Amino acid sequence: MANHNYTEASIKTLSSTEHIRLRPGMYVGRLGNGSHAEDGIYVLLKETIDNSVDEFTMGYGKKIEVELTDRTLRVRDYGRGIPLGKVLECVSVINTGAKYDSETFKKAVGLNGIGQKAVNALAATYRAQAVRDGQTKIVEFSRGKLKKDHRVAKTAERNGTLVEFMPDEELFGADFKFHPEFIEDLLWKYAFLNRGLTLTFNGRPFKSEHGLKDLLEKNLSGEILYPIIHLEAEDIEIAFTHGSHYGEEYYSFVNGQHTTMGGTHQQAFREAVVEVLRNFYKKDYDAADVRQSIVAAVSIRVIEPVFESQTKTRLGSADLGPGGPPIRQFLGTFIQQQLDAWLHRNRETADALKRKLEENERERKELAGIRGLARERAKKASLHNRKLRDCRLHLGDRAERAEESTLFIVEGDSAAGSLTACRDVQTQAVFALKGKPLNTYGLSKKVIYENEEFHLLQSALNIEEGLDGLRYARIVIATDADVDGMHIRLLLISFFLQYFPELIAGGHLYILETPLFRVRTRKETSYCYSETEKQAAVARLGPGAEITRFKGLGEVSAGEFKDFIGEGMRLEPVTLAHLHDSDELLSFFMGKNTPERQEFIIANLRVEKDLIEA
Repeated sequence: MANHNYTEASIKTLSSTEHIRLRPGMYVGRLGNGSHAEDGIYVLLKETIDNSVDEFTMGYGKKIEVELTDRTLRVRDYGRGIPLGKVLECVSVINTGAKYDSETFKKAVGLNGIGQKAVNALAATYRAQAVRDGQTKIVEFSRGKLKKDHRVAKTAERNGTLVEFMPDEELFGADFKFHPEFIEDLLWKYAFLNRGLTLTFNGRPFKSEHGLKDLLEKNLSGEILYPIIHLEAEDIEIAFTHGSHYGEEYYSFVNGQHTTMGGTHQQAFREAVVEVLRNFYKKDYDAADVRQSIVAAVSIRVIEPVFESQTKTRLGSADLGPGGPPIRQFLGTFIQQQLDAWLHRNRETADALKRKLEENERERKELAGIRGLARERAKKASLHNRKLRDCRLHLGDRAERAEESTLFIVEGDSAAGSLTACRDVQTQAVFALKGKPLNTYGLSKKVIYENEEFHLLQSALNIEEGLDGLRYARIVIATDADVDGMHIRLLLISFFLQYFPELIAGGHLYILETPLFRVRTRKETSYCYSETEKQAAVARLGPGAEITRFKGLGEVSAGEFKDFIGEGMRLEPVTLAHLHDSDELLSFFMGKNTPERQEFIIANLRVEKDLIEA
């Protein structure tokens, strides 16, 4: 039996910097390399901007400047500036800050005195400068350790705070990079939630006049059925409408923080809207009929909010603050009074909304019979989902690695076999397609039940009743990097975009990048994802290197596949960024507009001769 000595020497006390670097996930959630909007490098930026926004909320500084140069971020605000004698402590000593005093920052985002210290500890280089009344103080750090503490000096600069940092590649990986679209999306959210504030990103301004109404208008990916309903009062603002898509889509915020996982306020909104519309129309609508196709934004301000993690993605507070009313009651009363009055004043919109609810009801009842037949068929065909090689841990399980759960969708049994043989059975599942899936554009949701493959995929994901039961944090489309693979990829994205857009909006859908070439010698093997990478590998390994072009994933051995889905896995997120009308996009690429699409292809065709000359 092993002898595990448990003595005084086993007990260690880490400094705050050491603890943050040892357990970064406690402070910034996932690390990641920047390919996902919730990766740690964006949390570092958000923690920095939060402090500047809190200054604006208190009435100081109407502009925040963000600049990105290579992998270094610079955030400058024009608030009061950190008190000069406390700059060092505020950016390096944990549990130091002004936000413990609820009179100073009653409804601030950062309440724990941790955010900026985490940025400092997880940055390869970090510099903070405070300017107050003609004087400035600068401190410089590297990986949380002080490098230079400058003396207070005179300056002609305007009051405020400047923070400049570069995330540490030892933690985030040598290949990490900032995707500008994620930063832009973050700044837009700050602008929508803070009217009167101007943020700039490399000089480009982000500003909103109509708050959450602007947010919905910018993010709507199709036609709406009636004008956006926009209601607000002190500490609360909501906006919602219904579209022609399937599913529910929510943007929820607490004290300016985007609670991507929802929480008590989002659930209270969902319940209140159902109750108010039932009362207004004097009909006991099924909750699913009210929520189907809804797109909503909810923002509340709470005194000393309780979040379920340091990254603040889900609100846990039951009330608006110590001694305050329950959030459920606060939202219920507000929506009951405001929405009821709004609908009485806007009868045309109220009639359009009623038509949508009745349409949802008809479709749900129509689908009910088809669902029953599909389930009976599935029972007769098989007792289990034969397309699925499942994993042991799933999203929602109370296990340490449940958030890593991933479903790979592959084409054919050959690729499925290779991937299954080398996957991590704890967190990686495989779903095998047989040939090309059906083009679902223009078809109603009943196709999911009529088409066995789609029905089995929906069952594997467990999203028939919404995302609450989603079994995998990541759904990864892993098709060949050829024309057929690209077509299958497009058909699957079209399927998810049409019936489950909230999967994409929630950041769950990805494309697996697989290598096009293998360049190897007896001593070294290099997998290359582009022609440029191949040429660099040949230059490094020498002209005698063997070059293999991968035609499909089915011909990749299980041993090699392990390299593509392990720690170095390259995933490209599928996002709705810059997509203003998904209906128009799907109609063009997936619809029956053959002449228009043919003209587009001919106009944009480039033959091999052109490419060689280029």
